[in-house]
Amino acid sequence: MKSDKLLSFKLMPGAVVSTALSVAVSVAISATIAMPASAFAATQDAAPAKTAKAKKVTKKVAKPAATAPAKVSHKSVKGARTVAANDADARPVAKKKRVSYTMNGHRQVVRRVAYEPRQPTVGQAFGLHEAQDALMLRSGVAYVVDQNTLEPLFDKNSHAVVPIASISKLMTAMVVLDSKAPMTEQIEVTDEDRDFDKNTGSRLSVGSVLSREDMLHIALMASENRAAAALSRYYPGGRPAFIAAMNAKAKQLGMTDTHFENSTGLSSQNVSSARDLVKMVNAAYQYPMIRQFSTDHSYTVFTGKRTIAYNSTNALIRNPSWDIGLQKTGFINEAGECLVMQATIHDRPVIMVLLDSSGKYSRFADATRVRAWLDNGGADQQPRITSADAGGAGT
Repeated sequence: MKSDKLLSFKLMPGAVVSTALSVAVSVAISATIAMPASAFAATQDAAPAKTAKAKKVTKKVAKPAATAPAKVSHKSVKGARTVAANDADARPVAKKKRVSYTMNGHRQVVRRVAYEPRQPTVGQAFGLHEAQDALMLRSGVAYVVDQNTLEPLFDKNSHAVVPIASISKLMTAMVVLDSKAPMTEQIEVTDEDRDFDKNTGSRLSVGSVLSREDMLHIALMASENRAAAALSRYYPGGRPAFIAAMNAKAKQLGMTDTHFENSTGLSSQNVSSARDLVKMVNAAYQYPMIRQFSTDHSYTVFTGKRTIAYNSTNALIRNPSWDIGLQKTGFINEAGECLVMQATIHDRPVIMVLLDSSGKYSRFADATRVRAWLDNGGADQQPRITSADAGGAGT
C-alpha cells in the first residue's frame, strides 16, 4: 500500500509536466490561429520554422499577406479589399512599377506604361476646330465643290494652310507619269528610302525590287511610303530634281498656298490649303492610271523576296454605295487624318477635301455626312460657308 502511494507521488510530477506542456502547446496553437495574417507574417523573419513541415505550413499561410503586392490571386484580392474596408487604419499599399498575378495557373506580369497625350495638330493649335459648321464635322478643314463648275458647295476654313501628309502622293504620281519613264523599269528599295523623319516602318524591306508601275500602284492605293521614296530617287536628276518638279507642277496648277519637301508626305513641311487641293485632285483626275490605282480595293506584289498583299487605306472604297473616281488618304501627327476624293453624289460629280480630322474613322464619317447632306439637296438650298473670316482670306 505504501509503495503504491510512493509510486503515484513519483509519477505525479511527470503527469503534471506532461499536462502543462500539452496546455502550453494548445495555447500556442490557438494564439497562432487567432493571430492576424500580417502579424504572423511579420514573425516569420524573426523566428523561422525549425522543421521542414513547419516551414511548409508557414510559407502557405504567410504567402497571401507577405507577397500580395507581387503575386495576387483573385481570392486574396477579394480578402484584401474586405480587410481594408473594415480596418480604418489600414496602410495604403505602396505602388510598384510591376505587378504580377496568377490566373488559371499561369503567371502574368502587368507593366505600367506612361501615357503621353498626342500633341495637337497644326489645325488644333490655330483653332480651326473651334469653327462650328452646320454638319458638325470633326474635320478642321472641309471644302466641297462641284467638279464641273468648281462652284463651292461647302466651305469650312478652306483658305487655311496646313500639313497634308500623304495627300502629297497625288502630286508624286503626276510627276512620275509626266516624266514618261518606262513603267516596267525595275526599282530597288535602298536605305535611302527609309523614313528618317517619323521613323515609320514599311512592309517593303530594303532590297525589294518592283516595277515603277507596281511602286506607283501601292503608293497610291496603300500609301506605301518607301515606294513613293524610291520613285523620287529614280527620277532623272535624283530626289532633289523630283521635289523641284513637284513644286513646279504645283505652281503650274496655280497652287499658290502649296509647298512640298518630299514625295511621301511624311514631312510636316508639305503644306497646302483645301482650295489648292481641289486643283490638285482635279488635275490628278485627268490621269487614268491615277484614277485606277487609287480606287483599287487590293493589290498583290512580288518583291523578289516574298509576295505582299496590300489593301486600300480608304474604307469607303469597299462600300458599293459610293461612286468614287479618285481618292487619297493621309496622316501624320501634325496633319491629323486627311482625305480627298472625287465622287459622284446625287448625279453630281464633286471634289471633297477633308483635312485635320480628329479620329481614325472620323474623316470617313464626315464624308458620309457631306454625302447625305448633298443627297438631301442641301447644297441647292444654300452653300455652307464656315471660317474665321468667310468674307476675306480666311484663316
